Amino acid sequence: MQNPAASDTAPHAPLHRASEWIQRWSHLVPASARVLDVACGSGRHMQWFAERGNAVTGIDRSAEALASAARFGEVVEADIEADSWPLDGREFDAVVVTNYLWRPIFPAILGSLAPGGVLMHETFAIGNESVGRPARAEFLLQAGELLKLCKGLRVLAYEDGFLDEPDRFVQRIVARREPSTATELFRARLGGPV
Repeated sequence: MQNPAASDTAPHAPLHRASEWIQRWSHLVPASARVLDVACGSGRHMQWFAERGNAVTGIDRSAEALASAARFGEVVEADIEADSWPLDGREFDAVVVTNYLWRPIFPAILGSLAPGGVLMHETFAIGNESVGRPARAEFLLQAGELLKLCKGLRVLAYEDGFLDEPDRFVQRIVARREPSTATELFRARLGGPV
């Protein structure tokens, strides 16, 4: 983990705007919530949530990208495709994943979601090979795959199809881990840790 203040003099990559999907559904994330951005890159979604008052953590394998992301919150440098999940035992009120798919870590991502927490996931889907990259099947969600991966969560929104500007096929979901006990429900409503 790196200290955000340590990178104040590091050069910063220019950031793209936060995903429209993330912007549309971020009202579900209270200002006091802890947010995890998986494969955060330079931190465009970390910035979005930090500006909304959230405590944000980003994880990525690129030290260069994390140098930019660190100005928005805590960063964790880890190769989550080759190594074990570095955030075992930590829970977040929201988990954001965009333009990234590595199926073996999906259980760890769901395990990082606190009771009452919201998963916002958006990535490329089958059909994208006809318009650009990624084009390899292992990086494209199959029809309805996000719904299957989120089994056990309450689906609040789901889309599967073609978007333009830029042309791409995507699946995206917003799903909540419903509290299973009265104590979890009470704490989730207060926005505090369970």
